[in-house]
Amino acid sequence: MSEKRLAQSVPTPFELIPIIDSTNQYLLDKQESLESGSVCISEYQAKGRGRRGRQWVSPFGSNLYLSMYWRLEAGMAAAMGLSLVVGVAIVEALQELGIEGVKLKWPNDLYYRDKKLAGILVEMSGQAGGAANLVIGMGMNLNMSEQVTGIDQPWTSLSEVVDTPFSRNDLVVAFIKAWQAALEDYELRGLHGFVERWNQHDNFLGREVKLIMGQREIKGIVRGIDATGAVLLETERGIESYVGGEISLRKASD
Repeated sequence: MSEKRLAQSVPTPFELIPIIDSTNQYLLDKQESLESGSVCISEYQAKGRGRRGRQWVSPFGSNLYLSMYWRLEAGMAAAMGLSLVVGVAIVEALQELGIEGVKLKWPNDLYYRDKKLAGILVEMSGQAGGAANLVIGMGMNLNMSEQVTGIDQPWTSLSEVVDTPFSRNDLVVAFIKAWQAALEDYELRGLHGFVERWNQHDNFLGREVKLIMGQREIKGIVRGIDATGAVLLETERGIESYVGGEISLRKASD
């Protein structure tokens, strides 16, 4: 990536750090001095992490590691569903670049042909009654080698999605602009307006899946998300909603 070219196109403070422990952690450590919308981009993460503290495999120069700091004045309670909003923004940004077929997996992944392309991690801090300090991170596979180990699920790279070469700089600029627009919209209207857009891109809409919650497993057909960001599952008991940080959604056959 070209720092000079990005500086001419990115409408927000950013740092391009070739090697870093974690782009999310870097912004979390600096949040008191950051302007809302500040971005950190890296070529390699030594300690990349995903949801529930899992390791995010982050080989050098193969992928995109991008994090943004955002101050949400409405507070921590208003941040529910933020990964859904960012997911919609990413898919729509890719579409504007002519990249079609990328789908969303509740609550924070992007898929292509049932394989994981990217993951979103939202981390926050703050106090009751005050603003929430959010760090939104994304790791997207761009040109990852098939020789990479340590990944326990089917995955793909953006190079498998598109037939022609793509610009990493263009991707970064598109994502930053899309995130900013989505977050500003979210601050004004919450999830209203994002639910239908999410459901249009839901990878598992109308398909049978299983939800894993600790030792409990529930099978049903995905019917999208509701106004709170909960996933809707049609079971023999009817349509039920599920939301929470310890739920894993998988194909019924997995």
